[in-house]
Amino acid sequence: MPTTAPALGDVTASDSTLRRFLHGLPGVDTVGLEARAASLGTRSIKTTAKAYAIDLAISMVDLTTLEGADTPGKVRALGAKAVHPDPTDRTTPTTAAVCVYPDMVATAKDAVAGSGVKVASVATAFPAGRAALDVKLADVRDAVAAGADEIDMVIDRGAFLAGKYMKVYDEITAVKEACGTSARLKVIFETGELSTYDNIRRASWLGMLAGADFIKTSTGKVAVNATPANTLLMLEAVRDFRAQTGVQVGVKPAGGIRTTKDAIKFLVLVNETAGADWLDNHWFRFGASSLLNDLLMQRQKLATGRYSGPDYVTVD
Repeated sequence: MPTTAPALGDVTASDSTLRRFLHGLPGVDTVGLEARAASLGTRSIKTTAKAYAIDLAISMVDLTTLEGADTPGKVRALGAKAVHPDPTDRTTPTTAAVCVYPDMVATAKDAVAGSGVKVASVATAFPAGRAALDVKLADVRDAVAAGADEIDMVIDRGAFLAGKYMKVYDEITAVKEACGTSARLKVIFETGELSTYDNIRRASWLGMLAGADFIKTSTGKVAVNATPANTLLMLEAVRDFRAQTGVQVGVKPAGGIRTTKDAIKFLVLVNETAGADWLDNHWFRFGASSLLNDLLMQRQKLATGRYSGPDYVTVD
């Protein structure tokens, strides 16, 4: 079990101290949270600032394929797109990562070799997380052994909602240990299943206390995924966690972010809430593969003055 950051003392020493800490966090003002998220979403970004924001958003995309029908050819094509999102314009940034199932990690690594694009792998019985811990850890170790740079794990939402916080904490710390020193850990909460903003705040702090390198909203496999409000809440959590501990943790909204306009709204949330230190793909990601195509079309519009047809970009 990792040592808790000194500024937080021994809040993870026992189930009772952890519960006391999590339930002692300030309650979320739902009306205020949603109003602030909506207000920040009205900010207008124009011309050169928009061009910068588009390139920044492209560089933050985790290009993802997580389907039962994934083939090596599909993963290689995805890797090629991550490295050269717009083959006609080599000034286009690479994406941050490609995200695949553990059995496709080696193929993805070959596809992006030498490019700087990371390979992320979902693990821990994604997306439901319904498996024994030894099975989940084997999943993680397989992905890391194949060369994964990042592991996206899902928490046991059933345990969390039942108030078994130490069980969730111990599982995250075990997965973090299985990642070793070579892979960063993203902890997925599936915010659409946590029911309340208070639970999202508690899950955010629980994940960070357990050693998450990133906290992530969703799997993208449920009805409610990333929203401006739940992402704003998680950005507040990482900001406050760094203020107390000196440890910076990344944020990844995933699912439902499809347009350039949406992406820019989220970048405004980052800048206005956590600050410019998070405006980098080491600390902020988009889990939204369909977003990339719209970003590319908007990028060409700024460069040429006209919109491309949807066949301008590859269908993922």
